[in-house]
Amino acid sequence: MREINIFCFGFGQVAKNFIKKLNLEDYKINLSVTSRSETLKKTFERINYNSYQFDGKKFDRDLLIKLKEADHILISIPPVNNEDVVVKTFSQFIKNLNPKWITYLSATSVYGDHGGEWVDECGRTNPISPNGKARLKAENSWISFHKSNKLPVQIFRLSGIYSNEKNILVRLKSGDVKLVNKKNHYFSRIHVEDIANILFLSMFKFKSAEIYNLADDKPTPSEEIILYGAEILGIQNLKKIEVNEIESEMLKSFYKESKKVNNKKIKNYFDYNLKFPSYVEGLNYIRDNFIKL
Repeated sequence: MREINIFCFGFGQVAKNFIKKLNLEDYKINLSVTSRSETLKKTFERINYNSYQFDGKKFDRDLLIKLKEADHILISIPPVNNEDVVVKTFSQFIKNLNPKWITYLSATSVYGDHGGEWVDECGRTNPISPNGKARLKAENSWISFHKSNKLPVQIFRLSGIYSNEKNILVRLKSGDVKLVNKKNHYFSRIHVEDIANILFLSMFKFKSAEIYNLADDKPTPSEEIILYGAEILGIQNLKKIEVNEIESEMLKSFYKESKKVNNKKIKNYFDYNLKFPSYVEGLNYIRDNFIKL
């Protein structure tokens, strides 16, 4: 049985699905994570692990012992006050370690608005949202850390994540969905299981200082996905609103950007065929296996 010592800064749905993938691949997993809550011993997927407190400022000093042992480090904590708190707090410690794999999870919001055109990893980054600007600053921090210390760092820019538990079908069934009248609004998404599979493949084909887009094959207007979800659930008469009627500032910001995220680099480099190449396969799978009609 292969063994892995992994430290996860943050333990959300991507990190958890990555651990599930390692479990499926029959790894012995020595896992440590951080959360904003007090330090606790926990269990996930029959794995006993320590969840150490780290709130962006103070942290449980015991986590340094486990961080020192880690050969794989995954960072999924979003920036705090426009800074990457992991680089800020732990770079002086990590630079003296010898990890095989450091992965920072960023977001495609770093590209900003491209008027519905395609963007790839060589394209212009021009974030317009506070989140996008903070993400780009965090990416630059990790690239600088790599250049200064010659440690193995890679960056994945994640599109909108959906999963078997969190998706448009669940929201439609709860009645929490409105159609937004916005022309030429393209965005990309990816199922969390495809993210986990790519992270797993990157353990064996690692290239430092590389940036990869994680997206499916079919960038699509939000309205098209909502209508498809409503169709397969048999839901009719959805309410339609204008962008200026949206109450959430985060959702308003989402509609200010339109782009199609190119995923050819991950498919070619990792020789990977997406399990869910578009929302059609993804939502059909979720409906058939996880939704009670």
